[in-house]
Amino acid sequence: MAYSEVVKNFNCIRDYMREFYVYGFKSRNEYTRKSGRSYDDERRRLESWLGDYMQFRQTQDGKNVFISIDSRISRHNPLYKAWKAKSFTDGDITLHFILMDIFASAEQALNINEITAEVDRYVSAFSEPRIFDVSTVRKKLKEYVTEGILVTEKQGKVLYYRTIEENTLPDADMLDYFSEIAPCGVIGSFLLDKQSKHKEMFAFKHHYITGAIDSEIVCLLFMAMSEKKTITMETINRRNDCVLEKAVVPLRIMDSVQSGRQYLMAYFPMYNRISSFRIDNIISVKINEESPQFDELREKLNGMLPYMWGISTQGRSGQRMEHVEFTVHYNDYEQHIHKRLERERRCGTVEKIDNNTSRFTADIFDASEMIPWIRTFICRITDIHFSDSELENQFRGDIEKMYQMYGLEGGERI
Repeated sequence: MAYSEVVKNFNCIRDYMREFYVYGFKSRNEYTRKSGRSYDDERRRLESWLGDYMQFRQTQDGKNVFISIDSRISRHNPLYKAWKAKSFTDGDITLHFILMDIFASAEQALNINEITAEVDRYVSAFSEPRIFDVSTVRKKLKEYVTEGILVTEKQGKVLYYRTIEENTLPDADMLDYFSEIAPCGVIGSFLLDKQSKHKEMFAFKHHYITGAIDSEIVCLLFMAMSEKKTITMETINRRNDCVLEKAVVPLRIMDSVQSGRQYLMAYFPMYNRISSFRIDNIISVKINEESPQFDELREKLNGMLPYMWGISTQGRSGQRMEHVEFTVHYNDYEQHIHKRLERERRCGTVEKIDNNTSRFTADIFDASEMIPWIRTFICRITDIHFSDSELENQFRGDIEKMYQMYGLEGGERI
């Protein structure tokens, strides 16, 4: 069977792109989920889209292929190319161009019989014409109506089809920006393909591109939320490849400003609580019926946001709320430290005690989420306190180990 670069099942490509780009360490022999032939086919498919970004490293275990993208140079997300390759049959592509040509020259809306007659006239020019029956044509027209390519109108009892009026494309600069920073930015990328070449205005220091792989999942989640509906989703535990089905009410999508990772905040009836789910661990979404609780649950989540440092809605200590407080001391020429605390405080408060000392306090659900941020102030922290004593002991223990590592046993202690 000949290799083809078009895609039938995007979930398969999604897995390989994540393995190559996010992890990028498995050789052909190590990739055991599928056969070696499948590995080769998917690798060649990725190379056809991302050849300029594909690299390999030879190790003792074999050749490791990976994707390497310098976001300082690539202004547009190259992973969007995967969404622009879709499988089709000979009949699909033939009927597509015939229908597009019919509607391009049509001066008025056409009904199914008129369209089918025109299709027959087109194919009759071939020595061995392919016949498209009314049912096939109707299904294709219905698909195009769903996709927004055609619109319908009734004249009496007869349904007529016509092309949608061309809308003015958004400003190219706006599309440049939207396509790279917004969820489902691939939509902006498709629109950019219709634009003439223009001078690009934006470059991104922190360019989180892996969300492109999850665009279909994110789009379905947005649709469910806009319609206030429940969903059934399949999630995977990547440690043991276990797939679980979960029924939830999707409420909000949150992006990490540190990693670019996307999370779904949803009400999980099984545990009667609002929880977070990594979107890159969601492998399918099915939209169900409308949720009568949606507005109430969304309001509840909005009330929780002022007490969330990240995406956690419950701390390790089991307390409803955890308190964090630390004091930093800095030199006269380091006033930017206080400004940084003000800028990055999120749901906390900052108090300037004197010209060289500031105190940060916060009451949040899960204080452990703050640890990586608090660590960036080490060497300036003069006092720190967590209501979760176990977390405080762990933090102080980590500092103690650092002192020992650098031979600072006799130095100051927090």
